[in-house]
Amino acid sequence: MIERFENKIWLSSPTMHGEELEYVKEAYETNWMSTVGANINEVEKQICEKVGCKYAVALSAGTAALHMAVKLAGVKPGDMVFCSDMTFDATVNPVVYEGGIPVFIDIEYDTWNMDPIALEKAFEIYPEVKVVVVAHLYGVPGKIDEIKKVCKKHHAIIIEDAAESLGASYKGVQTGSFGDYNAISFNGNKIITGSSGGMLLTDDIVAANKVRKWSTQSREAAPWYQHEELGYNYRMSNVIAGVVRGQIPHLEEHIAQKKAIYERYKEGFKDLPVSMNPFDEENSIPNYWLSCMIIDSDAMCQQVRDDSKALYISEKGKSCPTEILETLAKYNAEGRPIWKPMHMQPIYRMNPFITRNGNGRANTNAYIESGTTDVGADIFNRGLCLPSDNKMTKEQQDIIIEIVKGCFE
Repeated sequence: MIERFENKIWLSSPTMHGEELEYVKEAYETNWMSTVGANINEVEKQICEKVGCKYAVALSAGTAALHMAVKLAGVKPGDMVFCSDMTFDATVNPVVYEGGIPVFIDIEYDTWNMDPIALEKAFEIYPEVKVVVVAHLYGVPGKIDEIKKVCKKHHAIIIEDAAESLGASYKGVQTGSFGDYNAISFNGNKIITGSSGGMLLTDDIVAANKVRKWSTQSREAAPWYQHEELGYNYRMSNVIAGVVRGQIPHLEEHIAQKKAIYERYKEGFKDLPVSMNPFDEENSIPNYWLSCMIIDSDAMCQQVRDDSKALYISEKGKSCPTEILETLAKYNAEGRPIWKPMHMQPIYRMNPFITRNGNGRANTNAYIESGTTDVGADIFNRGLCLPSDNKMTKEQQDIIIEIVKGCFE
């Protein structure tokens, strides 16, 4: 009989090492407690070296970095912007901060990221669009070469949301370096953390300097507080930067631990009608931030969801995300549904949504037109995120594997 975990098994919690505290203590003892200091300078330098970009601006959150990227891209009220559909809403909200209109691009099954074919179709429908926001889901790089080719053809700026994929690479190049403006996150559940914080990454020194100014309330070079354009309080604290500074040396270690978790799940589930979140094994190396699984269509029991609740009917030999997540919770283990696609979110249900077949929805709440394929909705329906905490022991993970297997009995 499987017993409930005494200590909760988390989806992905911070993993600290000790150096973090030393750098925070240094900030305290030197009295650099504000938004300037050695820790900020050092993390900007080290992340540039790791990712392979020229300039980094440490900010209060990955969302702040994305907002600054949208502003740099020149998005104005009423401008349409193509955005990854399956992502956390922080990828999309900054477009709306600047008055833009997100147009959601469906994903593809190979990587669960933006579908280049759907992106090309979107440009055929909305040729005036000049900005594309691309996210790498759960640490897996998207089809970057194909996406860049489409964007280059249509003279579009790429904003790369690498919040979940720090340390992942595509053809030997790190994510966070492929866009004109790129964002990473140090939120508490990310591969390395500052408890909060993020960065704007770019090879454009003019853009970097603009963000440094905007993020400190757009103060002008004057003896008094002079302001000639709108500013924001977005700069990273030197204290938070101390935590990030202590985490950076452990990035590869965390990735290796997360990979081991992914591989153990893959092996443990080999006899189940499920598969793990996929990636392009020939061209990309994920950071394995979250291990996810998707249930084969013919192995799904009946499941229904509204905007706040889910119900299922148990069926021998079959299961569904709701059953598995509820069962894990009973044993004190945290899993989560796959990100609910943006085009299914109440706040964005009226926004255009483009599949590789064309308009999946054009400013209507109607169901997807006959003949189209809504990949994001399908993966959301059949997929879930498994406990992926790198402090989880092999023995604990073996128990989780048995819990999931039990759902199919």
